[in-house]
Amino acid sequence: MTNTGHLKRAAICAGLACLLAGASNLAAAQPSGDTAVPAGSGLPIPRFVSLKSDRVNMRNGPGTDYPTGWVYRRAGLPLEVIKEFEGWRQVRDADGAEGWVLQAFLSGRRTALVLPWERKASKAPPIVPVYASDSASANIVANVEAGVIANLSSCDGRWCRVSIEQYRGYVEQKKLWGVYDGETIK
Repeated sequence: MTNTGHLKRAAICAGLACLLAGASNLAAAQPSGDTAVPAGSGLPIPRFVSLKSDRVNMRNGPGTDYPTGWVYRRAGLPLEVIKEFEGWRQVRDADGAEGWVLQAFLSGRRTALVLPWERKASKAPPIVPVYASDSASANIVANVEAGVIANLSSCDGRWCRVSIEQYRGYVEQKKLWGVYDGETIK
């Protein structure tokens, strides 16, 4: 083999070595599975959050270059964070719609919707009692319509202490969207 052939072969080998080293470094930097995300918050996923503002765009991807798929107009509305990417959170609402919201528009304040799955356009919304204590035999403090936003104070896995406007009391946890089945909140 000529000297030029050796040089070409050495250059190709060196190039391949660089590519392989770069690929192994890239592989090491990639998250394993779906649990790690770039620049994530470190908070558990999934988790519930709420909207800070009365006008929040839900986008089709994690960035302002993506089109707006939905506009939320209800501060305090609970959303479920299902994925994170840098400053963006992929969220799901009570109707199952998914999209991306800028983290700055989300709050860790816990809220819940009362029976959102029971709201039908053709029917009056059902009424849900708010009890004075964590028992269905307790006095009723207020009756609220399905779809109302409740601020969560605490949950024991069966009942949640809530505030809805000026009323405070307890709602059965299974009647709320914005808290997981059996989840405790202190």
